[in-house]
Amino acid sequence: MTTVDIQKLTISKAINLGLRRAMEEDPKVLVMGEDVGKLGGVFRITDGLQKDFGEQRVLDTPLAESGIIGTAVGLAVRGFRPVCEIQFEGFIFPGFDQISSQLAKLHYRTQGKVKMPVVIRVPFGGGIGAVEHHSESPESFFAHIAGLKVVSCSNAVDAYWMIQQAIHSDDPVLFFEPKRLYHSGALRAEVDTTATPDPLFKSRVVREGTTATVVAYGPSVKVALDAATAAEDEGHSLEVIDLRTLSPLDLDPVFESVRKTGRLIAVSEAPSESSLTSEIAARVQQECFYSLEAPILRVTGFDTPYPPAKLEEHYLPDLDRVLHAVDRSLAW
Repeated sequence: MTTVDIQKLTISKAINLGLRRAMEEDPKVLVMGEDVGKLGGVFRITDGLQKDFGEQRVLDTPLAESGIIGTAVGLAVRGFRPVCEIQFEGFIFPGFDQISSQLAKLHYRTQGKVKMPVVIRVPFGGGIGAVEHHSESPESFFAHIAGLKVVSCSNAVDAYWMIQQAIHSDDPVLFFEPKRLYHSGALRAEVDTTATPDPLFKSRVVREGTTATVVAYGPSVKVALDAATAAEDEGHSLEVIDLRTLSPLDLDPVFESVRKTGRLIAVSEAPSESSLTSEIAARVQQECFYSLEAPILRVTGFDTPYPPAKLEEHYLPDLDRVLHAVDRSLAW
């Protein structure tokens, strides 16, 4: 008889527990990054791991993202499974060359002989009142790079399972984490640590509906779900899809939904131009053209650098902007 283990967790605790389980199961799993050890990370995601697993497996690194990623590449060649933390998404770019030129290419370049089981954890998105370089959404850059896998969790259940699945992958995975939701008590959820999780690279319908389809990922999923709840008061039934995987994109559930609703609104904090929402719109138009009752609409951040904290509430997609897009779609 299998013992059921259910714990009520925030996203931050779920990632911590997922990391802990992966490290318990495989001594080749290492955690490394700036302040991840003694401090437990600036968001305390790795809290307690160095105490329990030691400094040889939870490594505090210099402030050098290129060095962190380059070292992880070398460790992966030697059979380890490094999990790197980038403190804030805006600081990932000093390591961009290592990620795009080495990490993403070695498995292909060696015809599969050299695997790259490296996970790069990236807290991303706005809403925390931070200064420049601390609230960006650079995920489209990495989704464009062949050889990388890119995923994003939006809830505690996915956070717990997806970090472990990413670590088990023999391909490099960028794991984008919605930092403003890390410690949200409202998103605390029951996580069955004995369950069978959904596959890593699959999107999921998280709310069924018939009036219009809303697709989102990461922190925007909560915005989409809140909009769906508010839309009920106006008699609208929104179907909400959590992408979960950004590369490869799993759009089959989106196609199926749009064929039912005839309308699509794509929501993301990232700027709209040359983005994941652009790709979603293009692919849905290509596959579902004769099912569409209105143009595909996007609710995104603006094509500007991320603004100062006092202006970010005007920059980030919110419930009102999503509902306005729904109204525009239905009025077509």
